[in-house]
Amino acid sequence: MKLLSFLQQGRETWGAVVGDGVVDLGAAMPQYPTLIDYIAAGGHLRAAADASGKPVAAKLTAITYLPVIPKPEKIVCAVRNYMDHHQEVLAAGMQRELSEQPPIFLRVWRSQVAHQQGIVRPDVSESLDWEGELAVIIGEGGRNIAESDAWNHVAGYSCYNDASVREWQFHAKQIASGKNFEATGGFGPWMVTADEIEPGAELKLVTRLNGEVVQSSHTGHMIFPIPRLIAYASTIFTLVPGDLIITGTPAGVGWSRKPPRFMKPGDICEVEIERIGTLVNPIVAQA
Repeated sequence: MKLLSFLQQGRETWGAVVGDGVVDLGAAMPQYPTLIDYIAAGGHLRAAADASGKPVAAKLTAITYLPVIPKPEKIVCAVRNYMDHHQEVLAAGMQRELSEQPPIFLRVWRSQVAHQQGIVRPDVSESLDWEGELAVIIGEGGRNIAESDAWNHVAGYSCYNDASVREWQFHAKQIASGKNFEATGGFGPWMVTADEIEPGAELKLVTRLNGEVVQSSHTGHMIFPIPRLIAYASTIFTLVPGDLIITGTPAGVGWSRKPPRFMKPGDICEVEIERIGTLVNPIVAQA
């Protein structure tokens, strides 16, 4: 099942994709005011039954999308988690050794934008780079989750563009400053519930800029697979329903090219992941 958050007549709600429309489950089940509340109650496990027989509230073409999880408590992002990306970092002259543990950083929820909304290039930079990634949405929370149990904590999957303001990222070894500019993290268009994708499936990931393929890989190339990321993050802090694990980007980012290439206002960036969908974001200037 595909679940999403959206605006319906100015009201924030959430629902299920049925055909080319959406069922407003937020209105149908007011006991779950947000998608996080529904996930926390295990609703993602019965979403098809909950949506069955309910009327379509609107066509997908008529809604305003919100980030799938608009205000997650935590957005945990993996760094250099694809071997081909690690190799291109080395080829670009940056000395980085492979870590024995997953390197991570945190994003804030205000850094996110929805499908079809503008990723904002800030006034202070012209080096806004794309990073197509698989997002994992946590269902059942927990602390010290074992890798062998990690798949049971996954509610679903989505597309993410972990767009990076590169020179701010490189201000220090801690890269979060370049990863948290407001409205730079594309997230959507929906989450596909975990029952639709078998654990460990190798999903093709393609990023396109103005229709040109700039990244093409698959999730089987991750250095630290999803269970390892969940186990590691949950050792540090308690994961809760709606938390995100953003799993890293493959090779093909703009800053490692010769000459470097970055996104600019007027561009369109797409992140497509097999069996999930396509996230589309125009690039806009800071207002």
